[in-house]
Amino acid sequence: MNQQQSQKVQNPETTVPKNAQMNERDFINDMLATEKYMTDAYCTAMNEASCDHLYQDVSTIFNESQDCQRNLYNLMFKNGWYSIEAADQQKMQQTYQQFSGYTNQLPYH
Repeated sequence: MNQQQSQKVQNPETTVPKNAQMNERDFINDMLATEKYMTDAYCTAMNEASCDHLYQDVSTIFNESQDCQRNLYNLMFKNGWYSIEAADQQKMQQTYQQFSGYTNQLPYH
């Protein structure tokens, strides 16, 4: 296995005070974590809703929460407070080839 150094994709970090008090980054990170938790909970609620009207209401709230989560992620990424690892092209190609034979098992061809 090739031991390549992982590459982080990240914007320059916006500095915030680092002390015992919560700063802007801390607040946004807390909101992002809460939105992630909420979208998981709404997803479960939609899966278990027996009433179509309730399902539609929760679905609307889920979509709003998902949009909020995405906006918070974008804000954190823009400010350099959230980083991701660059995808290794060779690993992506290997994974694609591994699962490309599974298309006949998928419900949609």
